[in-house]
This record gives sequence, C-alpha cells and structure tokens, in this order.
Amino acid sequence: MARVVISEFMDAAAVAQLAARHDVLYDAALVDDAPRLLAEAAKADAIVVRNRTQVRGALLEALRRCKVVGRLGVGLDNIDVAGCESRGILVVPATGANALSVAEYVVGTAMLLLRGAYQSSAAVSAGQWPRTALSNGREIAGKTLGLIGFGSIGQLTATRARALGMTVIAFDAMMDEDHPAFAAVGVRCTGLDEVIRSADVLSLHVPLVESTRGLFDAARIASMKPGAVLINTARGGILDEAAVAAALKSGQLGGAAIDVFGTEPLPAAPHFEACPNLVLTPHVAGLTAEANERVSSLIAQKVLEALA
Repeated sequence: MARVVISEFMDAAAVAQLAARHDVLYDAALVDDAPRLLAEAAKADAIVVRNRTQVRGALLEALRRCKVVGRLGVGLDNIDVAGCESRGILVVPATGANALSVAEYVVGTAMLLLRGAYQSSAAVSAGQWPRTALSNGREIAGKTLGLIGFGSIGQLTATRARALGMTVIAFDAMMDEDHPAFAAVGVRCTGLDEVIRSADVLSLHVPLVESTRGLFDAARIASMKPGAVLINTARGGILDEAAVAAALKSGQLGGAAIDVFGTEPLPAAPHFEACPNLVLTPHVAGLTAEANERVSSLIAQKVLEALA
C-alpha cells in the first residue's frame, strides 16, 4: 500500500477512489503549512496538487520516494518538470478535463463585456433608470474572436464562439497553418500581429514560459482594435495588469476579464479601481462542479496507474 498526499482540494469521490487502494492523507489546507507539507512529502509515494503547491526546491528535495505528481489542472509552471524527470518522478496533468469550463467562461464573459448591461442591478434597484446609457451594447454575432494559443481549450472556445456566429482566427507558435485542428474547427490560422489588431474579442490560451512572459505589454494592448475586449484565463505573468487598467480607463479597451494574476492571491491593486467594464475573478475559469469531478477522477486514475 502506497502513501498518497493531497495538498489542495480534490473531489470527494476521487479521494475515496484513491483511499480504497492506498493510504491517503487529504488536507486541502496542507499547501499553507510548509513545515508539515515537507514532512509529509518525505513519506509520500505520490503527491496530488493544484496550482498553489510549488513542486520545486525544498519540496522536490523532500519527495525522495515519490513516483508520481498528479496535477489537478493543466498548467505546469508550479512544477519543476525537468527536476521531477531527473528523479524518475512522473508528472501527470489533467489535460483536457477542465477545457469546457474555461471555454464557457471565455464566451460568457465575452458576451457580458460586449453587451455592457449586466452590472446595473444596484442602480436599477435604487430607482435609477440608465436605459439610454446601456442601449449601445454590442452583439457577439458577427464579431471576430482572436485566440492566442490553439490547444484543446482554444479549440473548444472556437467551437462555441462559431456556434454564436463569431468568426474565429488564431495564432499558435507550436502549430503551422496546415495543422488539421484549424480546418476541423473552421478557424483561420494567422500571425500574432494580425490576430491582435483584428480581434473584437481577444483571448489568451498560452502557457507561462520565457517566450510568453510579458507577452501582452502596453504596446501590444495599444495595437488592439479600439474598443476590443481582452480575456486572460491562461497565466498572470503573460499580461501587464496595470497596462490593462490604463487601457480600460482611456477607452482603448472596451472591456477586460482577468482570471489569473502575476501574484496570487492578488494583493491590493489600486490600478484596477474605477476601471469600467472589468471582470476580475480568482483563478476559477477552469473550476466548476463538473470540471472538478472530471479533473479529480482523471488524476486519481492516473495516479493509481502509476502506483500499480
């Protein structure tokens, strides 16, 4: 019987699936108790994490008997993958399991931000009637969605956007224009600069690596179509948050949704104060009840296979 340590929240059914065959320590708060996490890691044959547990440095050194790291999500920037591989530790992400949730988040926030009418509840309930001010919202049909990154999430987002009447263009540095995924979804592959300047809604779907760190700075935001909507559900370090706030206040951006931040939890951010048509969410685009079940079940199965 192996020892499995789970340091962040996991669906109860998946925890039970692991516990039926192995000795499981499940503590969703373990990530916040570094000394105990290190002590438990030293006894772990497998560790299951989300995005906050940093599997590198001291924690990686503590995983002396570990065979597998299960990642409840897809991003691997919190895991020293090369370091794990050098120690013979398998790293298994939940590829594709939360793609639908992210795709729905992107399309839903795009509709909300284009229309611009859904944050008036307080005014209307207070007796105001901002009908004229809210009568110039935009429809999503006929708009162009630009995707930076065209993996499984980008492809699902494109499918749902096209069903609503959007034209979709995409850029992916790892895929050439002949890649079958573009034709399969009905998306035109084009260059990065063209996607940025042509999109009415621009959505980011790339990992945080050296080539994407700071990719969307003030200059790139300034090159977007005036009034465009920007959505980031990828990683915080890709986007200059202060530049987004400035572009919203100047009117260069017509709306923005940011789900991921350079520092999480987000500390006090005065640059976001008084920003119009802005949605900030705490890294939850891929988190729904259904996605958590899929992600947790997939990782439980992969961990069990690795420990077999």
